[in-house]
Amino acid sequence: MKFLVSVVFWLFTAHSFATDSAKVQWNQFLNSYSKQVERKLKEKSIPGAALSIVHGELGDYAKGYGITKVRKGRAVDAHTRFRLASVSKTFAGSLSAKLASENKLLLDDYVSDYLPAFADSEYKHLKLYHLLSHSSGLVPNAYDNLIESRMLYQDIVERLISVEKICRPGQCYGYQNVMFSIIADVILKATGMPYEQWLKEFVFTPLNMNDGGVGLANMTRDTNYALPHVLGRKRWHTAKLKANYYKVAPAAGVNASAADMVQWLKLQLGYYPSVMSLEALTIQSRPYTRTKRELRRRIWREHVTQAYYGLGWRIYEYEGTTLYYHSGWVQGYRTDVVVIPAINMGFSLLLNAESGVINALTTDFINSALQFAQNAPEA
Repeated sequence: MKFLVSVVFWLFTAHSFATDSAKVQWNQFLNSYSKQVERKLKEKSIPGAALSIVHGELGDYAKGYGITKVRKGRAVDAHTRFRLASVSKTFAGSLSAKLASENKLLLDDYVSDYLPAFADSEYKHLKLYHLLSHSSGLVPNAYDNLIESRMLYQDIVERLISVEKICRPGQCYGYQNVMFSIIADVILKATGMPYEQWLKEFVFTPLNMNDGGVGLANMTRDTNYALPHVLGRKRWHTAKLKANYYKVAPAAGVNASAADMVQWLKLQLGYYPSVMSLEALTIQSRPYTRTKRELRRRIWREHVTQAYYGLGWRIYEYEGTTLYYHSGWVQGYRTDVVVIPAINMGFSLLLNAESGVINALTTDFINSALQFAQNAPEA
């Protein structure tokens, strides 16, 4: 009996020691990476940034760097809003997967089942998952130039569906913003509720993502938002915050803070099943479209062996580990998000400047995170 008590005590203390040791290493990891971010942002004179890192067992991290604008800006904090640009597509993909898992729409349905204008177009055989996986058969980035004009969204769509397709739906990959955003019209028709309301009531509110939301009015509702910056000859200049890409909300219309992104990452790691079930997470991460071009990305080509697009998410096989990723770029902002379920970690970095430094910082995070998971004691 005395021996049994000793064994139980040893197991308990060993587990506690491992947990404490893991937390120490986790804090060291966060401190080291945060300093690296700060150093590289300073080297490039980036005005502001928001960093979010999550480990499902060891904790969350949200931090702001720099200022919201180069002249008379306020300090960026964990609640400062940034434009997510194309990282917004992950929200559309996740919401659509959620609705599909709840039988509110069927991803295998034809778009024309919901939007009759498609029935008499080149895209009468287009299915919902084709919209979200960039496999509509449309030439890449079709009519993105019109998003930046004053043309209304519905007028752009009317032109879009008259464009001759380059392949049958599902056969080739062609990245889209306008075509992707048609999912909002489908969701309204299928459920009777606007896309923006779905995100607010069934994603942002239950996750306590209290800073962000959809659209320009949300972005500017108070002074705690990061303005866009573009590089001049010698320094960064504050640019005008434009409304154009907000007209394609599923593709580029979401705003969020570092604190918001912590919650978004935890959702993607499965920690809020009442908001998004395992079935929904599985649906969104199916490799619908092969994206061979991604294998040639200069900074990742030595690491990535397979690349696909799911529903609003890129899917990579990176050094033998599956990860989910998306980047965003709209005037004055760069954004990245990474989810690595196998090691229970997620990452987001938001910049209010158009700088390629984000590529190196994201890659450094992935490599460091995989190394941490390999060396860290059990949590």
